[in-house]
Amino acid sequence: MSTAAHPPLLAPTPSQLAWQRDGLGVFFHVGVNTFAGLEWSDGTLSPEIFDPSDLDTDEWVRTAARLGARYVVLTAKHHDGFCLWPTATTDYSVASSPWRQGRGDLVRELADSCARHDMKLGLYLSPWDRHDPRYEDPAAYDELYLAQLRELCTDYGELHELWFDGAGSAGREYDWERIGALIAELQPGAMVFNMGPATIRWVGNEDGLAADPVEYVTTSADLNNYDEDTIERDAPRYLPPECDVSLRKGWFWQEGEDPKSLPHLLAIHDRSIGLGANLLLNIPPDRRGRIDPADAASVRELGTALRARFGAPVVGEMVAAADGTVRVRLPEGTRADHVELRERLEEGQRVRGHRVRTADGEMLAEGLTVGVRRIHQLGEARTLSELVIEIDGDEPVLEQVLVHDATGAPVPDLGDFYAASTERPDAG
Repeated sequence: MSTAAHPPLLAPTPSQLAWQRDGLGVFFHVGVNTFAGLEWSDGTLSPEIFDPSDLDTDEWVRTAARLGARYVVLTAKHHDGFCLWPTATTDYSVASSPWRQGRGDLVRELADSCARHDMKLGLYLSPWDRHDPRYEDPAAYDELYLAQLRELCTDYGELHELWFDGAGSAGREYDWERIGALIAELQPGAMVFNMGPATIRWVGNEDGLAADPVEYVTTSADLNNYDEDTIERDAPRYLPPECDVSLRKGWFWQEGEDPKSLPHLLAIHDRSIGLGANLLLNIPPDRRGRIDPADAASVRELGTALRARFGAPVVGEMVAAADGTVRVRLPEGTRADHVELRERLEEGQRVRGHRVRTADGEMLAEGLTVGVRRIHQLGEARTLSELVIEIDGDEPVLEQVLVHDATGAPVPDLGDFYAASTERPDAG
């Protein structure tokens, strides 16, 4: 690889790069919809139906941690406007529910659980509000929304992510300048999802699937899953993508739904984290406020499978051979069926193409971007002593090369996804 000075490119902030390296997060969708058997409600459900009988946020966070997640995101307010904390802005909140005799604060309980279990906390605050009549008056609603955001950014410690869902917001302008200033004042290290002063973006589908190339610098992003609107920006930004997908069919817990199969979940991992994006996997608490036993078993199975595949990496010794080529020496007798590449990103994303070969030139894998991580399956395990990595781009630099032996571990497969889909996504 060349040691020439890198030309300037858009580079991540330290907070963005830390978020990318976290890789895996867990979503918690819970609210009045959980008790009504709905995915979306229109803001007219009574707050009195929110009454989890045995809520345990420690269980939620332990479940996420055992999976390997580094952060969680809670739907503090979904599109129905129901708030999971006792906000001063509306009575449509847990304060009007029978849960904890109206004195509960679910955001507080989750924040405390995250602190106990060394988990980073993110909060989802829907810009669209189907309950509050002030939503029809943009100026009045902006004041309401800023007040809610200030409460969340002030009262619950350091936030890792603020999630601004674009559903229902096509054609609507919010006061993003003031929202951005508030975040910069109170939570400057938080990642901002997709809208306004975004620092990360949505991958563009709710299936959890990215495609090669995964570009970190862009001028646009999809707004939501329900119309053709996009978010266009005047200049490129460094905006790495997050892939969100639910463990089940729906986002909120509903009776009669089952978790996705293990091969499907493993394929989601490989098509998100394995392509250099982040993955936010939704595990919806049930009406008890607990993780459904079937979901808990599925998550345990997934965590075990991921550790079996990637839990004992062998780190290669990288030796620059020529411009754009890296030789990677491996300990004698190394068996591997996966190769993982990691790009140095402090100066920006630079790899535009890459090929992985054996020392005698056999092609093992190829692709476009690498980013924070790129995982290739090689098929059956083989003994490797040396790899040759060819990389194309603007003075690209690999930070690390690892190999994994997943012999005997469960195999990823999106077959059930494709069987249920009318259109196959681009292969990655």
